[in-house]
Amino acid sequence: MTTIVKFIIALILGTTAMFAQQDASATLQDIHVTITDIDNDEGMLYIGLYSSEDTFLSKLYKGTRSEIKDGKVIVRLKDIPEGTYAVTVFHDENSNQKLDTNFMGIPKEDTGCSNNAKGFMSAPKWKDAKFELKGKMAILEINM
Repeated sequence: MTTIVKFIIALILGTTAMFAQQDASATLQDIHVTITDIDNDEGMLYIGLYSSEDTFLSKLYKGTRSEIKDGKVIVRLKDIPEGTYAVTVFHDENSNQKLDTNFMGIPKEDTGCSNNAKGFMSAPKWKDAKFELKGKMAILEINM
């Protein structure tokens, strides 16, 4: 009798764990980003994903870089939890691994942002760049 009870308990626990794993992975999505109109194929393109207004442009949630081919880059940011995000990109033409700016802090290298948000005399605002990731893969196109 105790063997049957142990078997039933193991079956219940195993099924519960299996469903819990499925539920957790079901909330992870991908973000597919296409960046176009890049001036040239020199250097690298840096892509940053931000997860909140408080950390926007200061602390990356996830980042990557990519070579440029024919003025275009396509990247996929994988396994991102549902939520609100913004993407920024910059073209590191001289391969020094940073965004070069002039003495006033204005970028000398091309930049872009999700929703093609632009700033007026400043960086783009979170409210203009944010998008929701929920229930399906997000597909973004950023024009430099």
